[in-house]
Amino acid sequence: MSEREKTYVEDVNRSIYDIRNEEKDVYRIKKGLTPNIVAEISEKKKDPAWMANFRLQSLQIYNEMEVPDWGPSIEGLNMEDIVTYVKPNTHMSAKWSEVPEDIKDTFEKLGIPQAERKSLAGVGAQYDSELVYHNVREEVAAQGVVYTDMESALNGEYADMVRKHFMKLVTPRDHKFAALHGAVWSGGSFVYVPPGVSVTIPLQSYFRLNAPGAGQFEHTLIIVDEGAYLHFIEGCSAPKYNVANLHAGCVELFVGKNAKLRYSTIENWSKNMYNLNTKRALVEEGGTIEWVSGSFGSHVSYLYPMSVLNGKGARAEFTGITFAGAGQNLDTGTKVVHNAPETTSYINTKSISKDGGISTFRSSVVVKNSAAKSKSAVSCQSLMLDDKSRSDTIPAMDIRTQDADIGHEAKIGRISDEAVFYLMSRGISEEDARAMIVSGFADNVSKELPLEYAVEMNNLIRLEMKGSIG
Repeated sequence: MSEREKTYVEDVNRSIYDIRNEEKDVYRIKKGLTPNIVAEISEKKKDPAWMANFRLQSLQIYNEMEVPDWGPSIEGLNMEDIVTYVKPNTHMSAKWSEVPEDIKDTFEKLGIPQAERKSLAGVGAQYDSELVYHNVREEVAAQGVVYTDMESALNGEYADMVRKHFMKLVTPRDHKFAALHGAVWSGGSFVYVPPGVSVTIPLQSYFRLNAPGAGQFEHTLIIVDEGAYLHFIEGCSAPKYNVANLHAGCVELFVGKNAKLRYSTIENWSKNMYNLNTKRALVEEGGTIEWVSGSFGSHVSYLYPMSVLNGKGARAEFTGITFAGAGQNLDTGTKVVHNAPETTSYINTKSISKDGGISTFRSSVVVKNSAAKSKSAVSCQSLMLDDKSRSDTIPAMDIRTQDADIGHEAKIGRISDEAVFYLMSRGISEEDARAMIVSGFADNVSKELPLEYAVEMNNLIRLEMKGSIG
């Protein structure tokens, strides 16, 4: 290591191992993963006894399990170098004016308060390991809708509901990073929509990982009761550092009988991020889960939202776009399990790769013998912008009944020179012409998002095309 690199690492370590003065929250941040560190996190979060035990059991499972053999290599990730808990120097507030200026400036640049005023029923903003702002409109709360941070739900009047559902869909034994999450989770959102209530404007959580060499492990738990409706939006971002950062969050969605949940995600992690996220939905009779996903950042991604169709007539849709640029290996996709008759699933994904980026799409459709008259259609399209990039499609289908209608199609292509020439003949530069074509390729995702987020996604595509996202 050069002297310059040593100096940089020392500066980073000083910034992480900060000891606050007595007027502020005093804390030390430690690297690594030990029972003492997990116990410290539990104490800091004021966990009930069952959660403190759950964390330690999850750590034991983590230590026993091997790294998954699917997905790209994560050799550059060393948990001994990761800080698992970083508390910002503030407390959560329901008033934007009370958020510290440096944190507020970060979120204002991301457009969070403007989006809240224009088009959101409620917002939660997480900075590193803690929520710093959380608010919900009075008229939404008056409908009985609960939208709060996970710690408040865990220690408040919804404690029994949290205990009944927490890591029941995604268990610590699912894989090593699920166990890691169970041990060190912090922050995230809890949502409950009562029977028959329709939340007509979205709720949003935004996650910002700002500390170098740190991990973010938020937990999102959403319960949409019988006949209810919700659109929930998740946004993620982080600045770029020369050290590895880790995101290993968890999303658990419970969709009741004849209920509907749309879960939209726009991820713009920096390219030093290892994004090892786990998302899963359980859908009861006549219910619907809709996933809308845009993945634009991270060095390595493992991201495969899963839908378990558990009741007759349950339905799942997955619409996704992935953009892999230089130095990125994004392994994404989805999984659907048809457990009941007359269930349907539709998967429509698109991936873009440029400058040597690697994009891999994995899908798994399982139709059990109890799922007669079920239907599933999978469509994946890939667009490579040069001869250095790579795109792979790995579909898997496990069909255990003859009474099912299953289809799959895949297409890989390049930008048409004729299309670029046509746009240039209309006075558009070559760079803008290519960006327009790529934006059109991603249109199936952007049209599913509220206007502000569709604009954000198209801007991200344009920045990627210009190679200006860090």
